[in-house]
Amino acid sequence: MNNYRDLKVWQMAMKLTEDIYRATESFPSRETYALANQLQRAAVSIPSNIAEGHARNSTKDYLRFISISQGSLAEAETQLELAHRLGYVPQAELHRLLEQTNEVGRMLHGLRSALAVKLSPTP
Repeated sequence: MNNYRDLKVWQMAMKLTEDIYRATESFPSRETYALANQLQRAAVSIPSNIAEGHARNSTKDYLRFISISQGSLAEAETQLELAHRLGYVPQAELHRLLEQTNEVGRMLHGLRSALAVKLSPTP
């Protein structure tokens, strides 16, 4: 692949980010610079790090950025759960968003595994 935009995982992460931004629109105004902002930043970090890693000239660097994406994904999942517990995200929406995070997580894991193989010495 010549362009990160062609990566299915990047496309799915962008869709997740859009959906998280839409979900935070209904948060109370007192959360604008608190939980809503943190959740948005974690979400944006996922596709951003996929793109940045892809643009690097090193598989080792790419792996590092995929790892950062995985960390941001876990952060977003935690913040979504907290938003639900605080009553900002209804159960059905939480379920839908967590299904998306699970799918992105599986794809990131697969990408990370494929990249790790490239770094493994050939016997």
